[in-house]
Amino acid sequence: MMNGRSLETLACEIRSMTPVRPVGRVVAAGHGILTIGGLQEDAALGDHVRLETRHGVLRGEVINISRDGVAVLPDGSGEGIRIGDPAVLKGAPVIAPSDHWVGRIVDPYGNSLDGRSLGRGATERPLRASPPVATRRRPLGERLPTGLAVFDTMLPLVRGQRIGIFSGSGVGKSTLLGNLTRQVDCDVAVVALVGERGREVREFVESNLGPAGMKKSVVVTATSDQPPLARRRAMWTAMSIAEHFRDQGKHVLFLADSVTRFAEAHREVALAAGESSSLRGFPPSTAHQIMTLAERAGPGDVRHGGEITAVFTVLVAGSDMDEPVADILRGVLDGHVILDRQIAERGRFPAVDLLRSVSRSLPGAASEAENALIRLARQRLGAYDRAEVMIQAGLYTSGSDPEVDAAIQVYPQLDSFLAELSPEGPEGAFARLGAILTRR
Repeated sequence: MMNGRSLETLACEIRSMTPVRPVGRVVAAGHGILTIGGLQEDAALGDHVRLETRHGVLRGEVINISRDGVAVLPDGSGEGIRIGDPAVLKGAPVIAPSDHWVGRIVDPYGNSLDGRSLGRGATERPLRASPPVATRRRPLGERLPTGLAVFDTMLPLVRGQRIGIFSGSGVGKSTLLGNLTRQVDCDVAVVALVGERGREVREFVESNLGPAGMKKSVVVTATSDQPPLARRRAMWTAMSIAEHFRDQGKHVLFLADSVTRFAEAHREVALAAGESSSLRGFPPSTAHQIMTLAERAGPGDVRHGGEITAVFTVLVAGSDMDEPVADILRGVLDGHVILDRQIAERGRFPAVDLLRSVSRSLPGAASEAENALIRLARQRLGAYDRAEVMIQAGLYTSGSDPEVDAAIQVYPQLDSFLAELSPEGPEGAFARLGAILTRR
């Protein structure tokens, strides 16, 4: 007996079938690029093909079209491909997410990775959808409790906001993402793990997300050993899934780890297609790809009522905020959070460098009294930062600067506050912050 869900899945599979598809043949192969004859009248740039080789089925993407044939970048090594092998044109890449995907782990093509069957949804969605029309987007929503004092006070996160987390490797980025997934109130969380090491995927799901986080999440992953087409597609697939739930009027938390690896995968594809590398090794199209991805998140159309609150991570070597990916993304987000390795090395997590971080939801996300506390806290931290070398060297004399004197008095408690949990929410966190800053 088939239950209702099985019948629905079967019906979706049948509707997605295309009885006739154009078929070409491999006419040249080498250097990672294949030339397919017979498809130049039917194929479009970005279309996918299915290659049937003696080693099995291989996917590919159309990256160039000429009168002589279609250039295809295979989603794999291409080993075993021979002249004359058939290539079936599959058309534009799409994904058909379903509400039943919540709590599941999928690959960039919508296949299950957790050992259980996974049915497709009723409606196909393009992987590269356009962002909502700018003039019809709703404004940012209310402040979201995060369970972390620093985000509940000085770096608030609101519904529909897009922020970036910029850090080097091993600074606590994954732990922070897991905490946000568990604590932020949302209907669905969509997590894109792009270019992660294989063992880290399971570790993130079991340790950082945990059962509570996974219960409301869809995880899309393409590990570091997979071809660039799969790694790039993983980010687009995750965003399309988030848009599926947003268009139902739901609040979606989108976590992307990381945009840097997405950009690196795009670079490999673009260079293979003949694009030049002009931006520190990245092709010019990188900026457009990153900005389009970011714009697809945020508040939805006024007619739908949903929104995508997005957290994008960027790997920055040596805290270089001027490297291309970080510089591009920082310019289109509603805030950025810098995780500092030196802070992490002294044992404070999350290792947020508050003075270099900003949330553009302020001052609107806080009351007048709360904004005053935020300004005062930043002033105290800034004064201590300017004089830290002298203080640590024992060269500062008390009474030389009233601002520095006040900063020295509260700095240990204020620094500790930035690592505290916030189980009582923003109101309780602000009360504790006020008590620290008014201490005599």
